Amino acid sequence: MGIILGIDVGGSTTKIVGLNSDGSLISAMMVRAYDQITSLYGALGHYINENKLSLSDVEDIFVTGVGASYLSGDIYGIPTHRIEEFSAIARGGLALAGADEAIVVSMGTGTAFVKADGKGYQHIGGSGVGGGMLLGLGKKLCNASDFDSLCSIASTGNLSNVDLTVGDISKSDIEMLTSEITAANFANIKDSATDGDLALGLINVVLQTILLLASFACRDASTKRVILTGSLTELPWLRPMLDVFALISPAEFIIPKDASYATAVGAALHYRDMK
Repeated sequence: MGIILGIDVGGSTTKIVGLNSDGSLISAMMVRAYDQITSLYGALGHYINENKLSLSDVEDIFVTGVGASYLSGDIYGIPTHRIEEFSAIARGGLALAGADEAIVVSMGTGTAFVKADGKGYQHIGGSGVGGGMLLGLGKKLCNASDFDSLCSIASTGNLSNVDLTVGDISKSDIEMLTSEITAANFANIKDSATDGDLALGLINVVLQTILLLASFACRDASTKRVILTGSLTELPWLRPMLDVFALISPAEFIIPKDASYATAVGAALHYRDMK
């Protein structure tokens, strides 16, 4: 068997991974583009070149994501299979985490919540709060031109100049809610608040909302394990936030290696269904 490619064509990025015949990961790559088809072909060409491959080395291509709907026919004559996105999210999340059951959260332009186990998957909901919100409001609030710019600006921020905490409104902790827990996002914006403060407040509200929704999703599920995937897992503020959520949420949050590429990996893993 030749190489299997999995491609996740999202709203703002395209991610591509290659798998050997035994399912092991060759490498992963991401490109940004505003046009999905341009992004897809650009990612494929770049991947082939960087890994010193030829098109003849590729046996099958598995494509998923919202941009896959714009693709018709095979890519360069290579058998091309379209995979339902929630199925790819489920399979990729479980595989990367080495889990047999979990709520898999795909943190991309928007956010999807998928219950997954060895028997299948169920899309249990989604939210428009995600990377798209970060980019849109980041541009308006603090003149951030892109994702990297927003993170750079946020690195200088101080949440105490933006958010209202439990400690701001109470002299003592409220049950499990310690003084540093957010009581209200953007409810304490000071006149001296900088672009960095606003950028950090924006990142904070997006991550907190996603983690809170994931916690709620666990309450009626048979599992308390939550696997976080997608581009937002690369935000350096996420892991410290998980330590705080561990105090107030029963969920067990996991960020697996290569979490940003989970959906592309999940798409590629559908080659096993063809054996």
